[in-house]
Amino acid sequence: MKIYRDCTVGNNVLIHAGVIIGSDGFGFAPQPDGSFVKIPQIGNVVIEDNVEIGANTTIDRGSGHDTIIGPGTMIDNLVQIGHNVVLGRGCVLAALVGISGSTQIGDFVMIGGQAGFAGHLKIGSGARIAAQSGVMRDVAPGETVCGAPAVPIGLFMRQVAILQRLAKKKDGG
Repeated sequence: MKIYRDCTVGNNVLIHAGVIIGSDGFGFAPQPDGSFVKIPQIGNVVIEDNVEIGANTTIDRGSGHDTIIGPGTMIDNLVQIGHNVVLGRGCVLAALVGISGSTQIGDFVMIGGQAGFAGHLKIGSGARIAAQSGVMRDVAPGETVCGAPAVPIGLFMRQVAILQRLAKKKDGG
């Protein structure tokens, strides 16, 4: 486990082996010659009370604003939380979730394993993200999404049903 300088960890926080809190986020500015210049990551990480962080999870420090993990949030193993991400209270993240920088996640959001998020998104409170979803747009409060790209669960189920019917017709069934 490694906790970098100036990071804040609240009370009753359980941090498992291999966790990294406060490493630099992925920030580079392209230059006219095609090279890249590293953008200083000067924010911190704030872990609020009653949080559990699973083994080998990485939480990047903010590039300007702090990365914040809300109280009562449960994070499984092998999760990547990018710079400036804000997780609300009582969120649950299953293994292999990847959240790109500056994404804001409301309270009591449930995220299934291997879900990935593009950056700068807003995920409303009470939203549910199905496993292996690729979230590339904002998600409304209470909405359940599935698929890649993630769409509302009802639409996803209709798409699957239509594909199954088309495949059956093609096979002569």
